[in-house]
Amino acid sequence: MTAGRPRGSMALALAIGTAGGFLFAWAKLPLPWMMGAMVATTVASVAGADIRIEYRLRMLMICVLGVMLGSAFKPQLLDQIGEWVVSIAGLLVYAVVAAWLVTWYFRKAAGYDAVTSYFASAPGGLNEMVIVGREMGGDDRVIALTHSARILLVVMTLPFVFRLFTDYTPAPGLLPSGGSIDMPALDWLVLAACALVGAVVARRLKIPAAVLIGPMILSAAVHVAGVTQASPPSLLVATAQVVLGSGIGCRFAGTGLREIVRIVGISIGSTVILLVLGVLFGLGLEQITGVPWFVLVLAYAPGGLAEMSLVALALGRDVAFVATHHIFRIGFIVILAPLAFRLMRRLGRA
Repeated sequence: MTAGRPRGSMALALAIGTAGGFLFAWAKLPLPWMMGAMVATTVASVAGADIRIEYRLRMLMICVLGVMLGSAFKPQLLDQIGEWVVSIAGLLVYAVVAAWLVTWYFRKAAGYDAVTSYFASAPGGLNEMVIVGREMGGDDRVIALTHSARILLVVMTLPFVFRLFTDYTPAPGLLPSGGSIDMPALDWLVLAACALVGAVVARRLKIPAAVLIGPMILSAAVHVAGVTQASPPSLLVATAQVVLGSGIGCRFAGTGLREIVRIVGISIGSTVILLVLGVLFGLGLEQITGVPWFVLVLAYAPGGLAEMSLVALALGRDVAFVATHHIFRIGFIVILAPLAFRLMRRLGRA
């Protein structure tokens, strides 16, 4: 192998992920192309397959998903934003309570040190929590695997729960909803500009999850303004979901089975805490806001902005509501969590 070249086969990862996505789509399971790819590559990783997803390909496909999610924003959104203040405030309270409970759980049940427990418990901002946690003296590998396991468990759990307890209707074909590949050239240019310009500007502004949030915000803006009503083609959306799902599964490649089992086992407990707390907040806030509790659970569930927004889209829920809340959650966690930890350390509480 050439020196400096990343280990693992990306072609094999994509083949396994595509096969898993096709199987889930054939079985009419929720969010099949992402979940199928995620499950298949996770199993392959645990079995010892040397697979990976190239970072640049993953970022490119996340841009595509950002544009697609932005296309779900409609002009009437402007009349609704003011109604979301209460649920967004509740989300911030949820994030604080959830982080405190899960930090306590990791200290007691897993025996993690204070730094690792704190940054592994943050309900969002995987990359940022790994980087800052390492700088603070935490175990970055445990933090990364714990966040990955949480996302895996949340994404695998919620779609099936919603299929059982809500009026989920599977898509009629194998591919997800999306535009046509033969859309007008002008629409292609507008969508491509949303992806490129949105990602570049968001990165320059140091916005968290820039390659997703930047294209999504710009896409939402042009759709709300009526510049275009087009969305990325179904085949491209399915490909992006396969890459995203495979990327989650490949995070476990090269990790010993015993360590994976241990971290996933510990993460099951923390995921239960997060989801039960999310349901309690959802049931309570439904009485105040009138938003169905299960939509609030999707908006609060710490399964990743792209992943939870895609779940909302697959289940026919309010994507704009869910995505907007996850943007606030990620921004809140990424900005305030490191500051709060530094303050606690100065006060001798961490």
